[in-house]
Amino acid sequence: WCWPSLLPAALVSPMMVGLRLDFSVLLEPLGFVKVLEWILAVFAFATCGGFQGETTLLVSCKGVANKTITAAFAYPFRLNTVVFSAPDPKGCGGTWTDVYLTGNFSSSAQFFVTLAALVFLYCITALVVYIGYNHVYQQNNKFPLTDLAVSVLTAFLWLVSTFVWAKALADIKVSTGASMIPGIESCKAPGTTCRFLSVTSMGILNVSVVFGLLNMILWAGNVWLVYKDTNLRNQWNRISESP
Repeated sequence: WCWPSLLPAALVSPMMVGLRLDFSVLLEPLGFVKVLEWILAVFAFATCGGFQGETTLLVSCKGVANKTITAAFAYPFRLNTVVFSAPDPKGCGGTWTDVYLTGNFSSSAQFFVTLAALVFLYCITALVVYIGYNHVYQQNNKFPLTDLAVSVLTAFLWLVSTFVWAKALADIKVSTGASMIPGIESCKAPGTTCRFLSVTSMGILNVSVVFGLLNMILWAGNVWLVYKDTNLRNQWNRISESP
């Protein structure tokens, strides 16, 4: 008769035995900043990874007047695979060939978005530790040291990825704007004129760069919080005071 009562206890893992839920940690700087980092990582991921746009030209050639052609592009911004729809090759005297946008910016965009996704997952893991195992976190030096090392590395990666992505975004604007027309050979054919018409606003991509900078600043501040709010600071003080 004792087996039914012992079965639940046997199914409880050692980790669950040490679980002590304490949501007050979220009101402290260490936990509150982690929540902000989690939210900003989501925004950085969404504003860059969810973008879709198109650029449009107005083409006039023999037999075809004011024909609009459009090239749709999106994350991860492999623009060299994006082609304009032909206005009418026969109508243009057979001079029109497939026109592709210029540049492949997938590495910069994917670096930025992948970092945001990894940070999102790490923040969830850290919050679980803070809320459920804060007593272990404070007593075991390995957890604060790991958290500190990750914070330093993440702040650096946000710095690098944000500036790399900002440079790529500037090049994307050039490749999809009016400055691309001189590089289109089909527009140089006799009797053919091309005029830039419009491009989707990239304000949301500008916002993604801002979120990258905010993440960098927040993670840099988190380095100090991890050092100050754990026993690492006290241990360092004891070491420095010892003869």
